[in-house]
Amino acid sequence: MKALIQRVDEASVSINGELYSKIDKGLLVLLGVEKSDTLDNVYKLADKIINLRIFEDEHEKMNLSLKDIGGELLVVSQFTLCGNTKKGTRPSFDNAAQPKIANNLYEEFLNYSSKFVNTVKHGKFGAMMKVSLVNDGPVTFMVEK
Repeated sequence: MKALIQRVDEASVSINGELYSKIDKGLLVLLGVEKSDTLDNVYKLADKIINLRIFEDEHEKMNLSLKDIGGELLVVSQFTLCGNTKKGTRPSFDNAAQPKIANNLYEEFLNYSSKFVNTVKHGKFGAMMKVSLVNDGPVTFMVEK
């Protein structure tokens, strides 16, 4: 399971030209689910992301987590994170989980995260989406479990 996380001042998802979901200060999570992923990966990754100290404290040091600041979370399914680009010029998606399994783990990521974060928004699994964000920093990390 892979997640590209970005610290944002705001982020949103639009589908077919209409706003689908939006958050203010928090994290945008692009989530890729691989064939080998299990519920254990979901819980470990969610815990890591929610508790990762990447927000600034009063001394401008990255010392606070999403949980600490009461930030919001926007999670977007992104199977292309599972793409392998090592050979040739066309990515291979052999590592990506089948859609039904990926969707179930994605939904569990959302449900589990909502136990610790007050505002958890999401994209629509499998939809063509336009994701907009104002990256704060910029601060971006790849997190894997």
